[in-house]
Amino acid sequence: MSNAPHRVGLVGYGLAGAVFHAPLIATTPNLRLDAIVTRDPERRAQAQRDHPGARIVDSTEVLWQLAPKVEVVVIATPNRTHVPIARAALEAGVGVVIDKPFAPAAAEGRVLIADARRRGLLLTVFQNRRWDGDFLTVRRLAAAGSLGAIFRFESRFERWRPTPKPGWRERGDPHEAGGLLYDLGSHLIDQAITLLGPVVAVYAELDRRRQGVQVEDDVFLALTHRGGARARLVVSALAAQPGPRFRVLGTEAAYVKWGLDPQEDALRRGERPTTVDWGTEPSARWGSLGTGEHVQPVPTEAGAYPVFYAAVGAALSRGGPPPVDPGDAVAGLEVIEAARRSAVDRTVVRLD
Repeated sequence: MSNAPHRVGLVGYGLAGAVFHAPLIATTPNLRLDAIVTRDPERRAQAQRDHPGARIVDSTEVLWQLAPKVEVVVIATPNRTHVPIARAALEAGVGVVIDKPFAPAAAEGRVLIADARRRGLLLTVFQNRRWDGDFLTVRRLAAAGSLGAIFRFESRFERWRPTPKPGWRERGDPHEAGGLLYDLGSHLIDQAITLLGPVVAVYAELDRRRQGVQVEDDVFLALTHRGGARARLVVSALAAQPGPRFRVLGTEAAYVKWGLDPQEDALRRGERPTTVDWGTEPSARWGSLGTGEHVQPVPTEAGAYPVFYAAVGAALSRGGPPPVDPGDAVAGLEVIEAARRSAVDRTVVRLD
């Protein structure tokens, strides 16, 4: 077996490609950021500065023809392009990492899974917030029994952005898969399913609160999980004072956590996940565990986004499982589709 790093192609060098994927790939020991696809002259220049060893090309057609060939391609482009680029990559014999959301529709995701399986190629989804430090802390407390049986999981991702930004995320065309339900909602739904298991019922309120917007910017989801627990998920672009990031109620105790995981801000500042204190939070930001007035601070687990690409490298080297099963992403899309039906009919939609 060769010890050479696996060659990775990155399609798209906007926020997702430049800030999240490229730094994580470049700092993963057994991966090499070999090629970047972007047409924009400014982004091409930035990519060359950031990663001088990478080949910069202007189309995926050129990417498939490069020699030596990339082994896996990371798709960090607008949502409407995820499926066609992934399909073309699989046809070219290249494995695929897709930024969330996996696809605009669950049916399209199922077709991609079947195609990758038939060809024996890697297919996974960048659900990086499974490795947020606060969510890792929730999972640790749940596994240790510190909460008892969890019966309610409240999760929020709220921002104050009263003026909409132009771009495809704000377009109403369903093929764009824009709006907060697909964007941040994909993360919260994935975390809820990861923690509590399959969803059997969905109730949703999807609203447009800012003037002139074409897509939802204020979202509430009520999920019932097969095991009986309920999740309450809130995403908003118009939260002048956000609520707690997590409030997890169990039969023995509750855990409450404020503030967002620090990894995104660190990446935006240009920091790289190679420092010994990567993803750590100061004690002032720790959450609390307990009952009533008897609560104590709980150290937040260190955030661990690098785990995702380390697992991609392991899957390429040893044929192991992907870091995120794409079937989980399809389950999340089924919840999103049920939420859209629920919001129109004002009813609970069953998935079982």
